Amino acid sequence: MGRNLIELRPEGMYCPAGDFHIDPWKPVARAVITHGHADHARAGSGRYHVTRSGLPILQWRLGESDFHAHGYGERFELGGATVSLHPAGHVLGSAQVRVEVGGEVWVASGDYKRDADPSCEPFEVVRCDTFITEATFGLPVYRWQPAAQVAAEIVAWWDECRELERTALLLCYALGKAQRLLAELHALVGHDPSRRALLHGAMLQGVEIYRQAGVAMLPTQAVAERQRGERFAGELVLAPPSAVGSPWAKRFRNASTGFASGWMRLRGNRRRRGHDRGFVVSDHADWPSLLRTIRETGASRVLATHGNTDALVALLRERGVDAAPLKTPYGDES
Repeated sequence: MGRNLIELRPEGMYCPAGDFHIDPWKPVARAVITHGHADHARAGSGRYHVTRSGLPILQWRLGESDFHAHGYGERFELGGATVSLHPAGHVLGSAQVRVEVGGEVWVASGDYKRDADPSCEPFEVVRCDTFITEATFGLPVYRWQPAAQVAAEIVAWWDECRELERTALLLCYALGKAQRLLAELHALVGHDPSRRALLHGAMLQGVEIYRQAGVAMLPTQAVAERQRGERFAGELVLAPPSAVGSPWAKRFRNASTGFASGWMRLRGNRRRRGHDRGFVVSDHADWPSLLRTIRETGASRVLATHGNTDALVALLRERGVDAAPLKTPYGDES
């Protein structure tokens, strides 16, 4: 060991042996993409290697491009590197990137979580020598409860809004989080024909892609299909956080707002954002899951990126692991 199979270049994480980039933030000739969130999948590259189940999402997000789709675990050669994509459990089609050169193995996790999620493939532990892990929630305070329990809290809040004839306006990210919540709600109240969710237009295509992939979710309808002037009393409406304060949101005159995110673990975040309710649910690994995953990979070297890396790196070093931060500009669709 000692060589860098993956290194930072101005365009992003680069594999010299394979002459490709992983989730580049600038256009490159060959890109291997972990998933379809905008901070990881950017337009302009020459050729994209993606997972087969993530392909419809990348086509939606990037438009017409040169895509090469691969099944999970399928090995393919890029230059002098053997590459394979493995489930990351983050969103539908999300992947970790395994790179092998001369018997040495590196894994770039992309975004991942270990919790059960009925809307996407479960995380797969991939043994490696060096593990590049995200650390979005790399602090001990971040610990998640089961998403089914959070969904029950959302239903209880929705019921309260029904009784008060208010709109339950639930803010969540349009790709991954919205579909996961709709799947969890379906499992709880999908038997009730009176239960459905109204969707902001930004969520429609993503939800349809998940339905076509066979993910069972609560019935939905576009808000735009409803008549102007409706009160939306007792309705559950899902919208991206960017909808707050927009003309679109002003139609909900008597609304209670909730935000579903891992950031809601800290009460101060909810107060600063001005939401009535915070629901703690994330599509990223919490602190115990980060430590568990690093241990299970068997990696002797860990590079931590994307978030709170300092505490994680310090603890790993105390435990004798060769650990260091790796600075990348990825965001926080949490």
